[in-house]
This record gives sequence, structure tokens and C-alpha cells, in this order.
Amino acid sequence: MLNPFPELLSYALLAPLFLRVVLGMIFINLGYLKLKAEKANWVLLFETAKWRPASFWVGLFAIIEIIGGIMLVAGIYTQIAALVFVAISLLEMKLEKTEPVLLKRNFVFYLLLFAISLSLLFSGAGAFSFDLPL
Repeated sequence: MLNPFPELLSYALLAPLFLRVVLGMIFINLGYLKLKAEKANWVLLFETAKWRPASFWVGLFAIIEIIGGIMLVAGIYTQIAALVFVAISLLEMKLEKTEPVLLKRNFVFYLLLFAISLSLLFSGAGAFSFDLPL
């Protein structure tokens, strides 16, 4: 089957750019929420999951999400940040399955974050990044 818009294929490097920036902004926001508005829920969730001390783990995850999100937005070490976010979104999917009441987001949200992170892991940073494919 013929591609209906073949001229758009020359802009293929922009697709990872859009995914990278949006995913980075989402993880910056999630990290900020873990430190502020949703901290009590996350501490309770980590306590029920037997991750102690829960406050330490919540803070660590929040800092990782904020730093990784900044890395994605800037296009620095995109594949490393994407790999970390693949692991984090898998963990959060598991936590969502065990305690669905405590979190405000659902399983599908974390599945989407997982898919975008996996896509960036394989595709790379795209246009307007500091990462260069070797």
C-alpha cells in the first residue's frame, strides 16, 4: 500500500522529539507531585509494598523522575533516561495492580508511559538533542 503522505517521512526525526519532550514534562510533573501534593499517598503505597523507609524511596523516585525528565526535555542521555523510565513505569504498573485505590492514575496511564519510554529507548532522541547516534 502506498503511503498517503510520503513527503512527511522526511520529518521522521521530529517524532521522537515530540515524544521525548512530552514524556519529560510528564515525568517532571510526576516527580514534583511525589514531593508535594501526593507525597502522603506514595509513602502509604510504599509502606504497604514493604519498601522501607518509604519516605526515602518516594523522595528518591521523585528526584530520579525530575532529573530524568529534564534530561529528556534537553535531549541529554535520552536512551539512558528512557531505560530508567521503562523500569519505573513497570514498577508503577505493578504497584497500581496491587493497590489501585491509593493512586490517582490508572494502569493504562503507566502502560502508555512504558510504551513511549520503550519507543525512545529504541529510536533515540530525534531532532534538536545533544545525543548523537554513533
